[in-house]
Amino acid sequence: MVISEGVFIVTGGTSGLGWAAAQRLSQCGGHVVIADVRNIETGTLNGQQQFVRTDITDQEAVSQLVQFVEKEYGKLNGVINCAGIPLAERVLGKTGPHSMEDFARVIQVNLIGTFNVIRLAGELIAQSPVQSDGERGVIVNTASIAAFDGQIGQAAYVASKGGIAAMTLPLARELGQKGIRVVAVAPGIFSTPMMETVSDRVRQALENQTVFPKRMGNPKEFAELVRHIIENTMINGEVIRLDGAIRLG
Repeated sequence: MVISEGVFIVTGGTSGLGWAAAQRLSQCGGHVVIADVRNIETGTLNGQQQFVRTDITDQEAVSQLVQFVEKEYGKLNGVINCAGIPLAERVLGKTGPHSMEDFARVIQVNLIGTFNVIRLAGELIAQSPVQSDGERGVIVNTASIAAFDGQIGQAAYVASKGGIAAMTLPLARELGQKGIRVVAVAPGIFSTPMMETVSDRVRQALENQTVFPKRMGNPKEFAELVRHIIENTMINGEVIRLDGAIRLG
């Protein structure tokens, strides 16, 4: 798929991985609609970008987002799902069992919210013009290496990201019939606002577990992978680890 003149939704696009992806796609000539619950200053957007305040767990809000894209551009070529929230909580903590409200909230945002965007935005992609190879569009979801190397205290987060990884192939098989590819990226430890919540000691320990390079990932590296996935039509139905070969102990 050619990014230039394509139209893309980036959820969670006001910071971190989503912001980096939005910037890279617009640099390549794509039109980007940033969707996030966090408001963004208009002055931070470039000429290829627009912002629509969107709660991905709200069906009506996502419907309105898709309607905006259809009215503004008449098509949709891709979705980059980066919206998500972290949680560190033990099943049996010092103050009692894991909060069911916390567990449900993480699943609601990270997994159900992602699926909500896929099903509604996917409908517009399926109605968009066919490009080369019979392709209409691509959906890139954000999983996590925690889906495979989950640590203590990550039960809710792992369940949400594991769900994203698990649904990649069945989504690719079904939506491929409409000319839509589905891919997931499983980032390792990246320098994002989410990582600002951990201590320096924990951050250093995580960097030490990375084989090479021994540092956190840069969101621009995530954005470059997203760009390549969009441009390389043969990448489909796969969960790609982007992690410097780290394996969490």
